[in-house]
Amino acid sequence: MPATASHTLSTSYLMPSLRHATVADAMHPGILSCPADATLRDVARLMATHHVHCVAVMAISHDARGERLVWGLISDLDVMRAGIRIGSDELAGALAFEPVVVVDPAMRLSEAGEVMLKHAIDHVVVVDPETQQPTGVLSSTDLIDVLAWGEA
Repeated sequence: MPATASHTLSTSYLMPSLRHATVADAMHPGILSCPADATLRDVARLMATHHVHCVAVMAISHDARGERLVWGLISDLDVMRAGIRIGSDELAGALAFEPVVVVDPAMRLSEAGEVMLKHAIDHVVVVDPETQQPTGVLSSTDLIDVLAWGEA
């Protein structure tokens, strides 16, 4: 059954087509994060409050290379799975998917989509190539938005 709408929709001239879009055109800037010792309830509340589908877990690691930032991602499905199957006493650090798949903001959006398909994931972290710090998140929904609303 084809999708219908009660009004006519048009493309946006503020967003390039998938063919021309970069990760920076579609990503959500900024990272919503929590510490590794956050509870499942804390993570769920963070997601619900901000209406997001993933949260970065941030922690400092001390190893032979010294102090460094370590991070993973928790998706909405990870929270749901843990809540149903594991229980609410699970901590964010144990739930976080690592290693995180990262992309460059200048990467073509279609290429980032291929990375997501290859790894069977729906979120990637956008990392500044110079500082190697996370600058945003790209989700499969962001890519779909470009397909729906990008220039024809």
